[in-house]
Amino acid sequence: MKSKTCLIHKRGTILILFILFLGYYASSGIAGTVKVAVITDIHFLDKNLVAEGEALSAYERATGRNIADLHAVLDTVLADLTREAPDLLLITGDITNHGEKQSHLGFIEKLRLLQNQRIRILVIPGNHDINIPDAKAYKGKQATSTETISKEEFTELYGPFGYSDALKRDESSLSYLAEINESVWLLCFDTNRYEEHTTKSITSGRLLPETLDWAIDILDEAKDKGITVLGMMHHGLMEHMPYQAAFFPQYLIDEWEKNADLLADAGLKVVFTGHFHANDITMHTSSAGNVIYDVETASLAQYPFAYRLMELTDTGLSINTRFVTSLPGNPDLAARYRDKLETITRRVAENRLEELDIPMSQETVEALTDVIVKLSLIHVRGDEKLDQEMKTAIRLFADQLGSEADADSFSFDFPPEDNRVTLPFRR
Repeated sequence: MKSKTCLIHKRGTILILFILFLGYYASSGIAGTVKVAVITDIHFLDKNLVAEGEALSAYERATGRNIADLHAVLDTVLADLTREAPDLLLITGDITNHGEKQSHLGFIEKLRLLQNQRIRILVIPGNHDINIPDAKAYKGKQATSTETISKEEFTELYGPFGYSDALKRDESSLSYLAEINESVWLLCFDTNRYEEHTTKSITSGRLLPETLDWAIDILDEAKDKGITVLGMMHHGLMEHMPYQAAFFPQYLIDEWEKNADLLADAGLKVVFTGHFHANDITMHTSSAGNVIYDVETASLAQYPFAYRLMELTDTGLSINTRFVTSLPGNPDLAARYRDKLETITRRVAENRLEELDIPMSQETVEALTDVIVKLSLIHVRGDEKLDQEMKTAIRLFADQLGSEADADSFSFDFPPEDNRVTLPFRR
């Protein structure tokens, strides 16, 4: 009887161990769902670098940014992330206003609060973060120079946010590979040109050939091991609107089509980007039929103050977007900053059209400017839907050109949806 009881006990133990074994493998990898958040283009300017005065007022007029508002927006987002407790927070560059060392230090203090809540954070630099020759403090009557940081200092400061525990590091750039879990890797691409800075930062970006080779080798290894690879970079990997490469090439990496093809064919599923300050998702299908998505997130320094909360599974990525629309004592935040963005966009569009020096009547210039401004305002928030005001602007512009325009059939937003969508992963 004793031996029979012992046998039953042993079988029960084996069964329990087997169930635990299965449970371990069921919960490892993507199957357990990874909660991922994304913020970008914070342009954080530390409070120690500003004081009331003409220098700060001039900066805020030129940029449309109120420093107190931006700090409140960031704190609101970080508080929400603390409540949501994602497994992972991705920050895709332009962390600081203009590369100020003090701003990096101040921002890192805020990140440590999230780290204390066991939220893992991974960062990549933007074009405003490293070796900025004209980093400024805004105190008194005139802006004054302040200390910036080198690429070596960046990796040291942000060691706890990706660099110190990287699975692999690229020797040619600040790109690195992070292991999310046993079946998910994240390729963190450095697409910036900070080593070329002389008098100011360079907006455009690129993937160095050596970095691309390094990434392809990793993707090949991941394919052999059955590992899903996602990516993040500051600059856009692909177009998010018609003719973006022609009109805004500095917001895409150089040779974007070729690089998007290569990365899609090598197995990269999704890349998280920023830089353009717009909330948009687009997909690219390579000539071989492989699909890659570029999930671009809008800036936390500008309307519409967007950030992403996502769930990653073995079948795809479910994306939800949140917007900061109001603050305590500032219920009209979104409306006020939309108006500010409209004013700045109109000024930029007018200057750009003047620089192009294309022969057009004043009425045509005004009509085109109106179209550009209205399209920009709906594009930055995502899921562009043409309202009647927009359709009227398009028709007026077409009338100035002496042509007809069917505004109802006009398409400006590339698929898929931008703010709430599930992106399927093809095997």
